[in-house]
Amino acid sequence: MLTEERRGEIVSLLHKNGKVQVRDLSRHFNISEVTIRADLKELHQRGLVFKSHGGAVLPNLVSGNTEPTLIEKFGKNIDEKERIGAAAAELINDGETIILDSGSTTHEIAKRIKNRKDLTVITNGVNIALELVGIKDIQIILLGGILRHNALSVIGHFAEEILMQLTADKLFIAADGCTLEHGISTPRFEESRINQVMVSISREKYLTADSSKFGKNSLSRIVSLWEMNGVISDKNLPDEFVKAIKEHDLKLILV
Repeated sequence: MLTEERRGEIVSLLHKNGKVQVRDLSRHFNISEVTIRADLKELHQRGLVFKSHGGAVLPNLVSGNTEPTLIEKFGKNIDEKERIGAAAAELINDGETIILDSGSTTHEIAKRIKNRKDLTVITNGVNIALELVGIKDIQIILLGGILRHNALSVIGHFAEEILMQLTADKLFIAADGCTLEHGISTPRFEESRINQVMVSISREKYLTADSSKFGKNSLSRIVSLWEMNGVISDKNLPDEFVKAIKEHDLKLILV
């Protein structure tokens, strides 16, 4: 089979199945995985597939490099985010240290924890810090670094270094995409780096995302979904995620 014929068949298989894996394609065509990866790289450059770890998915399943502003995010799925925020807040106890990732869903959590006592909130979200400023029983640790104006989030190695000196009881992290195969993702590499550190220093970790984020890949992978202790989403979460989350013994809250 000629190279272009093989690549054409790869695209056909992708449209048929929604995703392809390097190892499966290697067996299917009886060629090396190195050759398959070269095929996927070329197809990715043409915009026909989105190359990801271990395989590829359809481009329309990927959020892409662009990211909506925080204001735009506030206007989407408002009811779901409010319910998710309320459910997440119920898991937060007096005296704990928590991390709230930047974002509109975690902002809803911040709105609902103002009556907690002796709470410490670590965040890279300027909007979250502003929401909690002036609450005497809440200590805010706002990370320093490079401010992303559109997202009102702080990123960079300064923020990462501060985080690595801390520990937290619970992390509530948002996401722009989440798939069973590739995990939790965000459009910005710098954001994924700081999220990875947040995960590493937290005892309990919860993904807080409405159902529209599931089944999509964004550009930069954060961690596997299975590194979370729980998922808080709405009742439209796809059945395949409900089943897989339960099989992995993660706490699942649907609101």
